Amino acid sequence: MTRIDTIFESGNKALMPFIVAGDPTLEATEGAIIAMAEAGADIIEIGIPFSDPIADGPVIAAAMYRSLERGVTPSIVADLIKRVRPQVEVGLIVMVSHSVVRKSGGADFIDLFADAGIDGFIIPDIDESEALQLFNYCVSKGLSFSMLVAPTTPIERVEKLAKLSSGFLYILARTGLTGEQHEMPDLSARIQQIREVTPLPLAVGFGISTAKHVQFVHNSADAAIVGSALVRQMQEQDDPIVAAAKFVDEIATF
Repeated sequence: MTRIDTIFESGNKALMPFIVAGDPTLEATEGAIIAMAEAGADIIEIGIPFSDPIADGPVIAAAMYRSLERGVTPSIVADLIKRVRPQVEVGLIVMVSHSVVRKSGGADFIDLFADAGIDGFIIPDIDESEALQLFNYCVSKGLSFSMLVAPTTPIERVEKLAKLSSGFLYILARTGLTGEQHEMPDLSARIQQIREVTPLPLAVGFGISTAKHVQFVHNSADAAIVGSALVRQMQEQDDPIVAAAKFVDEIATF
């Protein structure tokens, strides 16, 4: 089994914080990964900076732009993961635009990060027709490959997307852009509907901002993904590493 499979096989609900590689600095990213692993994160999602974020709200989009301005590239991020991998046991997942993967040669991009010690990939804007080849390649390398399911996705298509996924399926809590929210929608019926067409663990993201949100998601799904609230905390606080650890500790121990 892969590291991601093992995490979900434990039966415990997972916490998946998301950070943007290189924001506010590469050193902060590296330190935050280690600190969040110690604070209770189970899988850490690392965003590769991209100039045209598809569904990212203003907080994450601004972080992406800042990171690009600092010259952060996929190869630099791969080197960072290679340094941090021996220091943490948590799962490490890359979220990246398909255009970045395609530009880097597809399989070559996967190999770059596999050699660095990554555990899987989320490519949010990949077309279903193009996903099969990368899905098969990731599976052959022992890596997870997770497709995204929107609230409006028909259940017949959800089943197809699940067959193009391994490790877990990424369930969007709402339509629109990522960003902090005051309330979470009731996902229990949707989660149950999806469980009827796939045995994959279900990870929910988009708008999860507080410990109460995490608990609410954990009532029905297998993992909660928290992004914008964490990225904002790391940007606003004097010590982004301490801020990341404190935030994860608070939402992991609710």
